[in-house]
Amino acid sequence: MVSPLPPLTPSPAHPTMFPSSTPSPPHLLTPASSPPPPARPTTSPSPTPTPAFPAYTGPPLHRDLLGVQIHLMERNQDEIFAHLAALGVGWVKVQVSWKLYEPAPGQLHSERFAELDAFVQRANAQDIQVLLGVSKAPEWSRPTTEMDGPPSDFVLYEQFMHTVAARYRGQVAAYELWNEANLQREWNGFPMGGALFVDLLRAGAAGARAADPAALLIAGAPAVTGINDRVTAVDDRLFLQEMLQAGVTDFVDGIGVHPYGYGNPPDSTAVHPSPLTRSHNNHPSFFFADTLSDYRQLLTENGVDLPLWVTEFGWGSFENVAPRPPDEAAFMADVSEWQQAVYTLRAVEMAQVGEVAGPLILWNLNFGPLLGTDFSESGYSLLRPDGTKRPLYFSLATAPKE
Repeated sequence: MVSPLPPLTPSPAHPTMFPSSTPSPPHLLTPASSPPPPARPTTSPSPTPTPAFPAYTGPPLHRDLLGVQIHLMERNQDEIFAHLAALGVGWVKVQVSWKLYEPAPGQLHSERFAELDAFVQRANAQDIQVLLGVSKAPEWSRPTTEMDGPPSDFVLYEQFMHTVAARYRGQVAAYELWNEANLQREWNGFPMGGALFVDLLRAGAAGARAADPAALLIAGAPAVTGINDRVTAVDDRLFLQEMLQAGVTDFVDGIGVHPYGYGNPPDSTAVHPSPLTRSHNNHPSFFFADTLSDYRQLLTENGVDLPLWVTEFGWGSFENVAPRPPDEAAFMADVSEWQQAVYTLRAVEMAQVGEVAGPLILWNLNFGPLLGTDFSESGYSLLRPDGTKRPLYFSLATAPKE
């Protein structure tokens, strides 16, 4: 996930603020809390009660369609796996920053890979499937060192993907090839466009497929931005259309999608936005439901029968994180922690009964404690910067699963 971009055209501020909570959609009842703990001796201190949170009481969620992205590097893996077990997810995503894992040509970072080795092995032992997203070329491979972007020679990506897939053959279930290449900050140094991106994906897929034919390969999702200047960004729908026309479906098993909802409820659309949403409400890219619907329609129109993989999604809130979010994520001030939980549960329910065949990977578990209060990523985190759990954490942990 990258910091959100501003809308294509400014939206007039709506004078009505969000209420402290919104009506719950079907199957969401409020409040709820964990069962009381067993009685303890009166001399022991009283346990801290679990705060109230929205409870999901709809059809059981499919564990094999639910996941979360984590930050791994130099984190306590015991704590990470305790959270994964509590949340009951069947998938975990780790972003592999190529530039950190191969800091010099042919030189792999032994400590980074040892850490990832241990994590992958432990995830397999606990029946959690692993999705690795691989992007961000090393500086030594690029035409420019500004921002992030692809290598000058796409064969280098093929070689690195072969190295990674060979190392984790039979252990990593899926790879997402690159990340949000319709953004300049992820594709700097090359002209922006879906066709050129497909050339990179084709190289990466060839390397991974040769090393581990059974691993699933997912086309890296575009970012939802509402911008189409081909300098800062290319509109994600147009970018996906260009990818499809360039033949991306010839060598991948799924299409990545990042249907962030900004401050909009998951059932809202650009045609019928919530009257309480004050910004980022004037373009379909800002709506969870619109993005999934539009991507599915593009696949159908192009005669493609591949699943959509929601490799990132979520709603950010800065309540109990900081007095205000960063300027680029000002919309998070309009989403309470309670709404964050309600919106996410509703989105999961919508997707799992719809046409999304791949897993939904929630962004994110633990970036809050890592980054603190000054970064938008912390607004999406299930853990606050002080390490405490947000209502969404408890809502997901207690949701029935099968």
